[in-house]
Amino acid sequence: MDYKRVTASTTTETRNLADLSERTGNIYETVRILGKRSNQIAVEMKQDLDAKLQEFASYSDNLEEVFENHEQIEISKFYEKLPKPTLLAIDEWEHDEIYHRNPNREKDQF
Repeated sequence: MDYKRVTASTTTETRNLADLSERTGNIYETVRILGKRSNQIAVEMKQDLDAKLQEFASYSDNLEEVFENHEQIEISKFYEKLPKPTLLAIDEWEHDEIYHRNPNREKDQF
């Protein structure tokens, strides 16, 4: 995911529940879908952050060589300023970027 092109807001805002549950017809199913997607986004963000910070890891146990790595601090600040995974999931939902299906509904159609 390209985090520099994220259009989601970084603050919480009031949402109309009828608009969110329009596609599924059930607000609880919508919340379940958004929860699963936000967990996926959180795991992806954590793996990206860990991979970038791994470059700066020091494997020596020397206490005298404690120093601040400004690049590492900048990377951490960038990830702190990103919108939360739930806001990213809601933004994807609103832009119809999340694929979802309900197998129980598919059984009823046959």
